[in-house]
Amino acid sequence: MLKTGRTCVSGGASQPGLDWRQAGEEAAALRCAPVPREMAPGAPTLLLLLLLSLSSVLPCAASCPAACRCYSATVECGALQLHVIPPGIPPGTQTLFLQDNCIAHLEPGVLTPLASLRHLYLHNNSLHALEPGAFRAQSRLLELALTSNGLRGLRVGAFAGLAQLRVLYLAGNQLVQLLDFTFLHLQRLQELHLQENSIELLEDQALAGLSSLALLDLSRNQLGTISREALQPLASLQVLRLTENPWRCDCALHWLGAWIKEGGQRLLSSRDRKIMCAEPPRLALQSLLDVSGSSLICIPPSVHVEPLEVTANLGEDLRVACQASGYPQPLVTWRKVAQPREGPPPAPAQPEGGVPVPGGSGASDTGSGMLFLTNITLAHAGKYECEASNAGGAARVPFQLLVNLSRQQQLAPAPPPAAGPISHEPLPEAGSMAFRALGLAMQTVIAAAIALLALTALLLATMICRRRRRRKKVPGPPGEGALFVNDYSEGPYTFAQLEELRDERGHEMFVIDRSKPLFAESPAETTESTEPGPAQGLPLQPPAAYEIHC
Repeated sequence: MLKTGRTCVSGGASQPGLDWRQAGEEAAALRCAPVPREMAPGAPTLLLLLLLSLSSVLPCAASCPAACRCYSATVECGALQLHVIPPGIPPGTQTLFLQDNCIAHLEPGVLTPLASLRHLYLHNNSLHALEPGAFRAQSRLLELALTSNGLRGLRVGAFAGLAQLRVLYLAGNQLVQLLDFTFLHLQRLQELHLQENSIELLEDQALAGLSSLALLDLSRNQLGTISREALQPLASLQVLRLTENPWRCDCALHWLGAWIKEGGQRLLSSRDRKIMCAEPPRLALQSLLDVSGSSLICIPPSVHVEPLEVTANLGEDLRVACQASGYPQPLVTWRKVAQPREGPPPAPAQPEGGVPVPGGSGASDTGSGMLFLTNITLAHAGKYECEASNAGGAARVPFQLLVNLSRQQQLAPAPPPAAGPISHEPLPEAGSMAFRALGLAMQTVIAAAIALLALTALLLATMICRRRRRRKKVPGPPGEGALFVNDYSEGPYTFAQLEELRDERGHEMFVIDRSKPLFAESPAETTESTEPGPAQGLPLQPPAAYEIHC
């Protein structure tokens, strides 16, 4: 039952209901009314015992949240512009009305104290998502209303703990797809209302676990097709509503028409049997039951990739288009073919946008048909495959990616062999795109090492320059730096006996050569000295030489 004002809604139809506010006021008046003075003997004691016994089940208004109404085991907090579930709700509450508020999030554990809940009405709020385990403590809950909340998706485990749930209202939200095993924990669910959403995809195992389901309402969605496997878990199904969907009447729906004609009519009312085709155009506005099976056809896909081989440089980005045609529109999937060799795992293909697609070598791009690889490395090289599939079949086209190494990496010497597995991927250079692909910590370490090496080289160059400057002599006046020796231990000498020399460091020195005469001789005197005669001038000393270094 969905309560709105003074009416109750069940199964999408409105009917007059009980005025819960009036009943609550009467119950509160009866419980909290003053005791009359004229009573039979012993009556006060009996009345006191009665009130004490009912206090745990029928809480007075004093224990009610502010602005809410409490009566019997019901708490009504609807249309109060609440943003959170109010505190102070009695733990024994069995029916809780929170409709027509602004609740956008169910805080973890906020419903844990309310383990006795049987009916919870949260329709017409602002819930956009349900956290897994949000209702884990409500093991006794029978009815849950989440209609018109703007829910965009349902995570696996969102309804975990609702083992006794019988009715679930999810109509009027923004659900686009139902993933596998979404309702796995609702084995006793009997009614599932999913009408007035935007559901386009119902995966094959989305309804797994609903073996007790009797009513399934998928009307007024965006379903184009539905598989036989999706309805197989519904062994107890009695009512199925599929109307007002843009059905694509092709070979994928051939089974549905045959199933309805054979025995599925008992599940469909006369109105629900009008499953109208929206496409192809030649079958538009025709009922599926009126279309012959031979008219429900599919066109197998064809795939085109140009070019079939590309050579890319390290660090570049690459986009490869895969054009597919067929009817219905094929689903395009890019795969990287696994290589039969040891090494790093293949890099996952990425769709347009640069976000890695989960699934590794089986990654897929379900829309654009564009393979998008960013910051190409050697791990991206290899064979890829573009696959297009629809209900009519599948087609594949191979694509080869080659990675071109830079010249510096080609001329670089091979690294010494190391223990363990050898990686064939080149080390990234600081100025390359591969360097930017490294983590922040590794980039910092490499930059610090390069800066340290540069600083060390600068210090060495400075020391070498200073040492050379010290050794270099500044030119001065003539005779500066020359050593004149006055050593008369073996007799006087003159400048004629000095010989100027320079060592390998450029230092000047004079060598005394005693074999030379004290005074320079003219050529005439030299010839005359060869004739015998008395010695002229000072007597000559025996030849001797002294070397003095400066």
